[in-house]
Amino acid sequence: MRMVFINLPVRDVKRSTEFFRELGFEFNDEFASESTAAMAIAENVLVMLLTEEHFKSFINGEIADATSVKEVLTCLTAESREEIDEMVARAIAAGGKPWKPATEHGPMYGGSFQDLDGHVWELAHMPQA
Repeated sequence: MRMVFINLPVRDVKRSTEFFRELGFEFNDEFASESTAAMAIAENVLVMLLTEEHFKSFINGEIADATSVKEVLTCLTAESREEIDEMVARAIAAGGKPWKPATEHGPMYGGSFQDLDGHVWELAHMPQA
């Protein structure tokens, strides 16, 4: 099975790690360093929080300023509508910002927030038919 590494530039790895720990995420120390933290999303999916300097070593060009332009929308599923509302509230309490109001599309429910660096995180609950 493949692993998925989502790489995000952050200004402060320690603050970003603390922010996501407040939301209940766990970290894999196997991939950690002074400039990197590996946030576990699923068994084979990690979000790599990289200092901007370290992130630049992997790219050509400039880093997008996520507070003014969006380079990606990361969407995670949730077990319930309540889990979405609670996580959005915890994100805002931990220093994140609201993104868009909660939405309903038939039985699907969604919420979202921006992390400390402006990256958008969407949450979706889709009841099984």
